[in-house]
Amino acid sequence: MTVKSNHVTIKGIKDGLVFLLDDKCDFSSLLEELRYKLEFSHQHILTGPIIHVDVKLGMRLVTEDQKEMILDILKQKGNLLVRSIEMPAIAQEKDESAVKTLAGIVRSGQMLHHDGNLLFIGDVNPGGTICATGDILILGALRGMAHAGFSGNEKAVIAASFLAPTQLRIAETISRPPDEWENRETSMEFAFLRDGKMQIDKIVNMTRIRPDFNVFKGV
Repeated sequence: MTVKSNHVTIKGIKDGLVFLLDDKCDFSSLLEELRYKLEFSHQHILTGPIIHVDVKLGMRLVTEDQKEMILDILKQKGNLLVRSIEMPAIAQEKDESAVKTLAGIVRSGQMLHHDGNLLFIGDVNPGGTICATGDILILGALRGMAHAGFSGNEKAVIAASFLAPTQLRIAETISRPPDEWENRETSMEFAFLRDGKMQIDKIVNMTRIRPDFNVFKGV
């Protein structure tokens, strides 16, 4: 397959990549070129450490389904983590207090770092690390290490659809050894600090610990 058009421009920035998507071309042509550049002409960017990606749509208005099509192409590449999708101002209202959403896979040897609260859609594999100054919420499996509140926030929590980490840390408190995680349910749980000790409970009880907690705010 040969794609000679220039509907997708990929630029390097200090902390990642910016994907500039043409807002005037046919949407199917846009997707075709995005796939081509990731698989052929720009495949070299898909090796190595995690790369944060910002997607800019110009003045193109997209449906949620179209937005997911773009994300699906990018998420198939293991080291690309979509940090933001910039749409026209009339199509979005920015809430600076919103939880940041990233999607992808954190593989062995990779570290994902975020300043603030983080909603991560994907898995953290053994040997992978995810850390944030605020809460860490994982829609996926946590089998690696997670460190929430690493700037000293002892109120931070770590939640996951499947909680089977090698290690958990909240602020300066470190969880029990991995062998002590056995013989317990691992689905839909969260970790928090109580009297300086790591505790585990079901996610449905999170608002008892954090009455202010609302993962859907601004998402």
